[in-house]
Amino acid sequence: MKLFLLRNFLIIICLALGNQILYAQISGRVINDKQEPIANATVQLEGTKIGTSTDSLGFFELDQQTLKNTVVSVRAVGYQHAKKQITSNSQSNVNIVLHEDNLNLNEVVVSASRYGMERKKAPVIVNVLSPKLFTATQSVAMSETLNYQPGVRVENNCQNCGFTQVRLNGMEGAYSQILINSRSVFSALNSVYGLDQIPTSMIDRIEVVRSGGSALFGANAIAGTINIITKDPVENDWQIKSTNSIIDGQSWDNTIDFNTSYVDNDLRAGATFYGMHRNRQAYDANGDGFSEMTKLKNITFGTKAFYKPSEFNKLTLDLSALNEFRRGGDNLDKAPHFTDVTEQLRTNTFIGGLTYDHYSKDYKHKISIYGSGQLTDRESFYGGLGGGRTPQDSVLASNAYGDTDDFAMVVGAQYTYTFEKDVLTAGIEYNNNRTKDKIPGYDRLIDQKTNGLGSYAQYEWNILDNFKTLVGARYDYTYVDGSYKLAGYDRNSSQNFGTFSPRLTLLYDITDYLQFRGGYARGFRAPQAFNEDMHVTSIGGQQVFVLIGENLKTEYSNAYTGSLNFTKNFGSVQTSLLLEGFYTDLQNPFTNIMTSQDENLIIQEMRNGTGAKVYGSNIELNVAPSSKYTFQMGGTIQRSEFNDEQLLYEGSTADQNISSKSFVRTPNTYGYLNANWKPLEPLSIDITGVYTGSMIVPHVLEGKEMILKNSPDFFEANFRLGYTFSLKKEFSMEIFGGMQNVFNAFQKDFDRGALRDSNYIYGPSRPRTITFGIKIGHFH
Repeated sequence: MKLFLLRNFLIIICLALGNQILYAQISGRVINDKQEPIANATVQLEGTKIGTSTDSLGFFELDQQTLKNTVVSVRAVGYQHAKKQITSNSQSNVNIVLHEDNLNLNEVVVSASRYGMERKKAPVIVNVLSPKLFTATQSVAMSETLNYQPGVRVENNCQNCGFTQVRLNGMEGAYSQILINSRSVFSALNSVYGLDQIPTSMIDRIEVVRSGGSALFGANAIAGTINIITKDPVENDWQIKSTNSIIDGQSWDNTIDFNTSYVDNDLRAGATFYGMHRNRQAYDANGDGFSEMTKLKNITFGTKAFYKPSEFNKLTLDLSALNEFRRGGDNLDKAPHFTDVTEQLRTNTFIGGLTYDHYSKDYKHKISIYGSGQLTDRESFYGGLGGGRTPQDSVLASNAYGDTDDFAMVVGAQYTYTFEKDVLTAGIEYNNNRTKDKIPGYDRLIDQKTNGLGSYAQYEWNILDNFKTLVGARYDYTYVDGSYKLAGYDRNSSQNFGTFSPRLTLLYDITDYLQFRGGYARGFRAPQAFNEDMHVTSIGGQQVFVLIGENLKTEYSNAYTGSLNFTKNFGSVQTSLLLEGFYTDLQNPFTNIMTSQDENLIIQEMRNGTGAKVYGSNIELNVAPSSKYTFQMGGTIQRSEFNDEQLLYEGSTADQNISSKSFVRTPNTYGYLNANWKPLEPLSIDITGVYTGSMIVPHVLEGKEMILKNSPDFFEANFRLGYTFSLKKEFSMEIFGGMQNVFNAFQKDFDRGALRDSNYIYGPSRPRTITFGIKIGHFH
C-alpha cells in the first residue's frame, strides 16, 4: 500500500513538472531608458514562431515550451533591437529595457530590395534623410537638404533660372534615378527644376542608395537612386509653419506650409494632406541689375490616403499638384522680350499613383499592383535682346517663347514570397515617357517618345546566420523614337534594344558590430535627351542649346562597391562608422561639346565620349550619446576621369580647342556635418555645415572662347535655435530662428551684364541668410 501511494505521488509530481514544461509562461514588461512603457513592441522567442505584442502599459505574456534557457527578442519602432536570456528561475516579472535608436539604424527602408527591410540588415547601404534633418537645416524644399549625405552634392547650374541637379558620387544628375514612393515618374523634364518644387512638408523621408546597388528600380540608376517617400497617415496630428528668410539683407524668401493627418480608430482608413506656398524675391549679388538667384513663386498641394477593406488587403492613393513661376535676368518687372536677358518658366505638374497590396493569410505571399503617372505643362521664355536694340534683336526676342508638354507613367506588378529565412521577389513593369519641347523662334523641337518593358527577379539568400546575399537581374526592352530639330539641324533617333543588367550584393557580419558589404551592378543609358538637355542657358547674349548627335551608341556602366560598417554601443553612447569604396566604369559616356555658334545661338552637341572611370571613398561617422545630442559628419574623396583627354569646346581652329581629362564641376573632396543638441526638453540647437572642395569650372568669355578655372573651396556653416511651448496636451508652438551660410562663403567672381556666362556659377546656393519663423500644431 505504501509503495502504491509513493508511486502515485511520484506520477503526480512528474505530471505537474511535465505540465510546467509544456505550459510555463514568460511574463514581463518592455520599458525605455526613462522607465516608461513601450506599447506595441514585438516580443518573440528566438528561433520559433511564438510571439506577441505588448499592451498599452508595456506588459506581455508568452507561452514557453521548455525549461531550457530561452532567448527573447524584442523590437519596437524607434528603438534598438534587444535580446534577453530567460532561465527557468526567472520566468515572470521580466523587465526588458530598450534603448532609443537615435541613429535610426533599425528603421525599415524599401530602396535596398523593393520591400521593407531594416537598414542594418540590408546588403545595400541605404542612407536616410529625415524630417529631423529638414528642421536642422531650415530646409523648405528638397534641394536644400540633399547635401547632408556622403557622396551626394546639389549644385546650381544657372544664374538666370536656378537650374539645380543632384550628383551622386560625382556623376551628373542624368545618371541618378529620382523616385516618388518607389515609382519612376519623376521624368527628365521634372528633374530640371523639380528639386525646388518638392516641399519638405510632404516628405516622410528620403532614401539614398549610391552606385548601382538599386538596379531593380531601373538600369538607368548608374550613380544611384533617390527615393522620396511621402508622408503616411499614422496618427491624428497637424501643423502649420511659417518660415521667413532675408537673403544678404536684400531679398525676402517667405514660405508657409502645412500637413495634417487623420486615421480611423480601427486603423482601416486614413489620409494625410500637405501644402506649401513660397514667394522668393530675386537676388542680385554684384549690383549689375542681373539676378544670381531667381524670383520664385511656388504652390504645392497633395494627399496620401489608404483604405484596408480587410486585414490582408490595402489600397493606397497619392496625389500631388505643383504650380511654379520662376524668373531670372534683368528688368524683372517688364515683359520678357523687352529685357536684355530673361529666363522665365511657368510650370504645372500633376503626379498621382494607386497601389493595391494583397497578403496571404500567413503573410508569406504578397502581391502588389501599381500605377503612377505625371503630367507637366510648361510655358517658357529663354531669350532677350542680348544687350542689343536692333529690329532683328527685337524680332528674335519676341519669338523666344516656348511650350513643353511632358507625360510619364509606370504600371507594374510585383510578387514577394517569404520563406523561413529567404525572400523571393519578381516583377514586371511598363514605362512610358513622351516629351514635346518647342521654341519656334529658334526652330527648336524635341519630340521624344520612350517606351520600356522591364522584368526583374531577385533572391535574398540567407546562407548563414551572419551571411546573406541578394542575387538579382533586370531585363529591359527599350524603344526610343526622337526627333530633334534646331536652327536648320535635323536629327532623329529610332532605336530599340534589349539590355540585361545583373546585380549581386552581399552582407557578412564579421562580428556583432562589424559588417562587410560588397556589390556589383550593370546599368545603361539609352541615346535620348536628359534633364540637362531640356535646359537653355545664356552666354554672351546668345542662347545655348543641346543638340543630339548623330549615330549615338548606348552608354553602359559596371559599378563595384565595398564597405565596412562598425556599429557599437559604448554604454549609452550609440556609434556608427562607415568606410565605403566605389568604382564605376563608363563605356561610351554621353558628353556635351560646345561645337559652334551662328548669329543667334550656341550649340552643344551630345556625342559619345571616350571611356571614363569614377572611383573614390565615402566616410560617415555618427555618434549619439543620448536622445539629447547627436553628431553626424561625412565626406567623399574621389576622382572622376576620362580615359583620354575629352573635348569640351571645339573652336574655329585646333588651337582654340579645350579638352580635359577630369570631369568638370566635380570636386575631388566634399563633405558635411550635422550636430543636434537639446540642453532642455523644449530647447533645440542645431549646427550644420557643407564643405565643397576646389573643382574645374568652364568659363566662356563673352561667348567667344572657353577657359578652365579652378574654383576656391567653400565651407557653408549654419545654425538654428528653436524653443517649443507646450500650450495644451495636443497643442504646441515652436519659435525658431537662425542663420545660413554664417561666414558668407559665396562666389565672388560672377560675370556681369547682358553678355555674361550664366553657367559660370559654383559654390553654395545662397549667401548669408537670416531665417526665423513659427510652427504651431500637434507635433513631436
